Amino acid sequence: MNYGRIVCFLLLSLLIIPAAHSADDNWELDKAHSNVYFSVDHIFSKVRGHFNDFSTDIVFNPEALDKSSFTFTIKVNSIDTNISKRDKHLVSADFFDAGKHPTMTFTSTSVTVGEGGVYNVTGKLTVKGKSYDSTLPLVLAGVKEHPAVPGTEVAGFNGKILIDRLSYGIGTGKFYEMGVVGKDVEVFVSLEVTRSK
Repeated sequence: MNYGRIVCFLLLSLLIIPAAHSADDNWELDKAHSNVYFSVDHIFSKVRGHFNDFSTDIVFNPEALDKSSFTFTIKVNSIDTNISKRDKHLVSADFFDAGKHPTMTFTSTSVTVGEGGVYNVTGKLTVKGKSYDSTLPLVLAGVKEHPAVPGTEVAGFNGKILIDRLSYGIGTGKFYEMGVVGKDVEVFVSLEVTRSK
């Protein structure tokens, strides 16, 4: 018996199997059922909106969190608060300055387990050309066979975070000091993702 060939075969198997397993952990965004929402105070009311154009790159396996990652790219010009005049103001230099900074990105550096089924996705949030340390707590809503698409698995993630927009350079503080636009923004991320079984 050629033990050398057997050992080589086993070593190659160990190299090949993790690579195939890693590919299975890639999830594709279902854009029709996902979004990044936000809410901010305007004097006494709440203004709500979302971004119509964003993409993700998600690798997730609860058994291999060291290999899991989340990346988001949001096109700032796709902001939608249902009032076009307000949207134009938000993408101006007074707030997001989309002409100079057309995208916002978030790139994770680690995914860890928190309490109550929360996965803490820690990484770098880049806004207007500057990067900040940030953690997005995502709750895994579930994983199951897609009820409408045979041969497909579907998973869901939901997460909320409260950010101080002024600390990210979104506005100079002028409208906050006037008592018109609040500085604290609640961001709600809701994702539905799929993969072939």
